[in-house]
Amino acid sequence: MVTVKTGERLLLGEKTYDIVDDIDSGKEDSVKRPELRLPSNSDGIRFVSADAPEGVKNVLVGVQNKGYIGLIDFMGGDSSIVQAARTSYGSGTRATRQDRGLIRYLMRHDHTTPFEMVELKFIAKMPIFVARQWVRHRTANINEYSGRYSIMIDESFVPELDSVLGQDTRNRQGSQGELPDNVRMDFINDVETISKEAYERYRKALDAGVSREMARIMLPLSVYTKWYWKNDLHNTFRFLTLRLDTHAQKEIREYAVPMFALVNVVAPIACEAFREFTLEGTRLSGKEQDVLAIMLRGKSFEEACVRSGIELMRSDGTHLKTGEGPELREKIERMEKRAEKLLNATQAE
Repeated sequence: MVTVKTGERLLLGEKTYDIVDDIDSGKEDSVKRPELRLPSNSDGIRFVSADAPEGVKNVLVGVQNKGYIGLIDFMGGDSSIVQAARTSYGSGTRATRQDRGLIRYLMRHDHTTPFEMVELKFIAKMPIFVARQWVRHRTANINEYSGRYSIMIDESFVPELDSVLGQDTRNRQGSQGELPDNVRMDFINDVETISKEAYERYRKALDAGVSREMARIMLPLSVYTKWYWKNDLHNTFRFLTLRLDTHAQKEIREYAVPMFALVNVVAPIACEAFREFTLEGTRLSGKEQDVLAIMLRGKSFEEACVRSGIELMRSDGTHLKTGEGPELREKIERMEKRAEKLLNATQAE
């Protein structure tokens, strides 16, 4: 048995995460699990490499400065997906290569039910503003830390300087563009000050006898909460589709990345198919296919859009910044970058 302790790091995909303790434990309780390979780097820091699903159970990986996410339990994996799709066959009746082909077929043809046979239960600690985005994924079962029953956590999220951006002029719910350093520092200082003062007044209200369920309304969205979040694999993929996207807020993407890495340990073939057909795939409408078909005949993007009925300009002659036309241009630009990368790699060989 190997003891995984707070302060060590977990290898998940191409990233490393600090292992943290659960606030419920009140101390740094070690988590014992089956034997894991524990390499060390030149600085002597131990890294935990989980090569099997059981190796990542109950390990809480740090997110941002005070949050974490961990896979508490799961049911099933790639084999469960295959068995659900082949209900007339038992386990071990197909080669791994054939299983991979079936899972990829199911993914690209949107046969979702077999993926629902895999269940995943996470624990996560996050700022309330992240939780309010997270909870929009309504297919999950959630049990959240109760501010009516318990005293709220005395920890608040404070953004890093590089995370404080200006309002995106194209996306009303997004951030884009740098701000002057003094504006960003003033904002961060205000967040720290308001969060601290709000919690002090919250505790003052509790000490004066105000009920917990009422006193909590004084707390800002930066305060941390935590919950158990259980979902099937199909709907977890739906969560990841939206929250791994570059348009998602950075603070929730920072939870989605290790979540996907943890799921990848449980169902690597399904995650490979999800990455290729969904995360890296591109959906094309009928008109968008028309544009590409016309471009393959040697016409320009602008002419192809005119012929296909996709607008690029307003009636006053100004270029559209949002809408189907600009979005299609972005899709084509991404395809061109992929082509350039592949061609350069081929030439290097």
